[in-house]
Amino acid sequence: MDKKRVAVFRREHFNAAHRLYNPQWDDAKNMQVFGKCSNPHYHGHNYELEIKVTGIPNAATGYVMDMKVLSDLVQEQVLARFDHKNLNLDTPEFKNLNPTAEHIAIVIYDLLRPKLDPEHDLHIRLYETPRNFVEYPA
Repeated sequence: MDKKRVAVFRREHFNAAHRLYNPQWDDAKNMQVFGKCSNPHYHGHNYELEIKVTGIPNAATGYVMDMKVLSDLVQEQVLARFDHKNLNLDTPEFKNLNPTAEHIAIVIYDLLRPKLDPEHDLHIRLYETPRNFVEYPA
């Protein structure tokens, strides 16, 4: 049988607050660059997360990856860490990293990648709003 690659997807959501802010700039410059996203009292998003894992289905199971295993992994590595948190204040990942959607997607990728079979490709899509989303890798 021909080795055919298949993509499987898991969709999750989490709620988190953040402030986009560069500490090397004053408040006026931060407001100019980040607008209301630089509110010193933070603001929140209902993030939608899509995780795409691509690989060859296992001959014995027919799975690229057991979706329950993927669900548990996302719960443990991402949701438990970020859901209902202030990303700037409550998470070590963003202590010194501006929590833009771009950075959040990269961090999620970096948290999940080591936990997956090296034969599988991983792709993250993160919706900050229904109309604004990022993908990593691009």
